[in-house]
Amino acid sequence: MQVGVVIPAYQAAATIRDVITRTQATIPAAAIIVVDDGSTDETGDEGRSAGATVLTHPRNRGKGTALRSGTREAIARGATVLVTIDADGQHPPEAIPRLLHPIKEGQADLVLGARKRDQGMPIARRFTNWLSAALATRIGGQPLRDAQTGFRAFTREVAERVQPAGDRYEYEANFLLDALRAGYRVASVDVPTIYGTGARSHFRAWSDTWRMARAFARRMVV
Repeated sequence: MQVGVVIPAYQAAATIRDVITRTQATIPAAAIIVVDDGSTDETGDEGRSAGATVLTHPRNRGKGTALRSGTREAIARGATVLVTIDADGQHPPEAIPRLLHPIKEGQADLVLGARKRDQGMPIARRFTNWLSAALATRIGGQPLRDAQTGFRAFTREVAERVQPAGDRYEYEANFLLDALRAGYRVASVDVPTIYGTGARSHFRAWSDTWRMARAFARRMVV
């Protein structure tokens, strides 16, 4: 497999280097693509000096747009499997091989890094995580444990054929739901998630939750 790792990044200068270097150590041959989504700090410089390819958006356009840009670049560089991982350090790069395994074995087309809904996860996020997973399972007819995770691996075919709407966090929900509707096999693997990394979340509780809720509601109606 030729692996392309896409890292959407905004104001991530404090954490991006560590994510990149750990990814390099875990998957040395991977093409690592950082999408600096209009950061005003040193995110881009840190990414380049750590050895990643950095794409720069002149202004903040949202996580979905960053993922779209990074996916196109990974495909252009010949990736046969893509991994998306957040820049804030909450996803351990050492778990990437765990995500790749079901694809390598021909068991899945899209793999979700499923976080545990335990006391380590903030209580409000535990509820929305459970609800979105239950809705996605009902919509897609496949058991899913974490529909909101941004830590994913998927084949080039999925990347090329699934073209979801949305520019912000709803993009990830739409990507998953569109893949399910298209009949792709989705698997979940357990991954640890580290909260309290010191990086500020850019998820906007009201507006981004509303966008994601609309993504699920549209599929429920259809």
